[in-house]
Amino acid sequence: MIIRLEEIFNLSKKIAISNMTQILSNKVEMILASGSPRRQAFFQDLGLMFRVVTSDIEETRGSGEGPEEYTRRLAMEKAAYVSGNYPERWVIAADTVVCCDESILEKPSGVEDAVQMLLMLRNREHVVWSSICLMHGKCSVVDVCSVSTSVEFWDFSEEIIRRYVETREPLDKAGAYGIQGKGAFLVRCVKGSYSNVVGLPLVECIQMLQRHGVVRA
Repeated sequence: MIIRLEEIFNLSKKIAISNMTQILSNKVEMILASGSPRRQAFFQDLGLMFRVVTSDIEETRGSGEGPEEYTRRLAMEKAAYVSGNYPERWVIAADTVVCCDESILEKPSGVEDAVQMLLMLRNREHVVWSSICLMHGKCSVVDVCSVSTSVEFWDFSEEIIRRYVETREPLDKAGAYGIQGKGAFLVRCVKGSYSNVVGLPLVECIQMLQRHGVVRA
């Protein structure tokens, strides 16, 4: 009996899918309004199906906005932007910033900016704020929540900082570090939601999706 390579590939794919443990499943179609690979990976690991549609809004902090207000507004604006084109779909958006004293640290503008951010954060505690917004235009649903997590760094040297920045990992991350990647070595202590520091507070996110009947166990 001769089996074609295409048949072997299709059979292997079916076996892989059948062996996959799906923790959650969709009840309705969902759109993730984020290009973040970390947020996408969270949903993929849970077994959720979603479509990625990124928003195109200006991320500029308003005068007098604190980190909670700022991330809530951006999450709502991102969701509204995408929901305007898909009013019959559930859209979820998120925004994350790092707050140190009165400074709000977003993604660094370049290598030196990343170094300066990490120098500011070393040997002290800072707070990571994330807001998530679930929106359905046709049903007039807007659900928003915010989560904060305290993170403490150890007293690493500037040389270590520069070597870390050379990996390029910090350049697309709020606060210039990735706790889920190489940047884990910077962290002495986390108080609160770990997934929030990665960029999506999972407990609150899943509770929100279940509350509106978007996903189920």
